[in-house]
Amino acid sequence: MKIDFIGLGYLGKTMAKKMISEGIDLTVWNRTISKASDLEAKVADSPMALANSLDIIFLNLFDSSAVRSVLFDENGIIKGKLEGKVIVDTTTNHFNDVLDFYRAVKERGGFYLESPVLGSVIPASQGNLVVLVSGEKNAYKKALPYIEKIGKTIFYLEKATLATKMKLINNLILGTFMAAISEAVTFGECIGVDKKVVLDILSSGAGNSGVMNSKKEKILKEDFSTHFSSALI
Repeated sequence: MKIDFIGLGYLGKTMAKKMISEGIDLTVWNRTISKASDLEAKVADSPMALANSLDIIFLNLFDSSAVRSVLFDENGIIKGKLEGKVIVDTTTNHFNDVLDFYRAVKERGGFYLESPVLGSVIPASQGNLVVLVSGEKNAYKKALPYIEKIGKTIFYLEKATLATKMKLINNLILGTFMAAISEAVTFGECIGVDKKVVLDILSSGAGNSGVMNSKKEKILKEDFSTHFSSALI
């Protein structure tokens, strides 16, 4: 199994590593190419070079502006041979931008799948992401065996923009939960309850959630390293 992968940030690199561990032969590209130095993967010269090689290209980039650059720059994907190829874009985009991406890829004979993921670095390392997919059904079927390497649960929504809009709706819940958990822990400490006890009580009651369970240890250790930047919400 061979695919191309563009974007080696926190989440993208974790996804790439998981795919490699699952036996997928990756060719990768990233603006800061040194990020690929510890991957067992080939490195391409440009996004266009990737488009000229394999049939499936995964993207995991910061935002729609980054996707637009990778697609349309001088050596972008659109300049390559896209006939029959599938672009699986796991970026959190704006729903207006994905319509441009659909049109541009289709004009070149390829297929674009908006495939944003729910979850951050830890579930990505375990292949336990939730993946929302919109796009042409046959393209989805072609990409599905690869999507399954990173996603435990996959929702195929088909109609353009639905996957992206649903990802943003999910992020509304994520951001709300994170803010509520932070405030609740602070209130608990202010009334004199140990932080661990506060978290145990919240986890046993209304605060119990996937967000709470995934962040509990980081809160206890006051580990504020980034798993998912608030700028991406």
